[in-house]
Amino acid sequence: MVNVHASGGVEMMRAARDAAGTEAARLSRPAPLVVAVTMLTSLSEESMAGIGIAGSLSAQVERLAALAQSAGLDGVVASPQEIRLIRARCGPAFVIVTPGIRGAADDKGDQSRTLGAADALSAGASYLVVGRPIIAAADPRRAAEAIAAECRAATAR
Repeated sequence: MVNVHASGGVEMMRAARDAAGTEAARLSRPAPLVVAVTMLTSLSEESMAGIGIAGSLSAQVERLAALAQSAGLDGVVASPQEIRLIRARCGPAFVIVTPGIRGAADDKGDQSRTLGAADALSAGASYLVVGRPIIAAADPRRAAEAIAAECRAATAR
C-alpha cells in the first residue's frame, strides 16, 4: 500500500497510480493499493480555517475522496468519523484506511477525530491504523491483543 495526498490533485494521483502499476509490472509483482490522504485526523473544523480551507471538514473529505476515486485510486486515508460519508459517496469497494483509532479510555493526544476499532469497522473501514494506543501502552502486547479481540468481535457480528 502506498499513499499520496489527495490535495496534490488528480494529475499527481494518476501519476502515482501509474508509477505503482508500472513498477509492479517491471518487478512481476501485484500492484500495491494506492490511496490518498484526505484530511489529517489531527485537524478539527476550527483548525481548517487556520490553514486556509473554507467550508466544513466533512465536505472537504468528501470532495477529496471523490477526486481520488476519479483519479483511479483504490481508496483513501480518512478519519473514522468520515467513513460512512465516504462509503455513501464512493461505494463498498473503495478502500478506506482509518487512522485515529482509540479506545474509550485512551488519550486522544493530538487527534481530533477518533473512534474505537469496533465502531470504525462497523462504519465500513477497510483497514485500521493503530499507533499510540499500542506503542504508548504499559503493556503493548496486551493492548494490541485487546484491540485485535475488539476487531474480531466486530467482524463476527
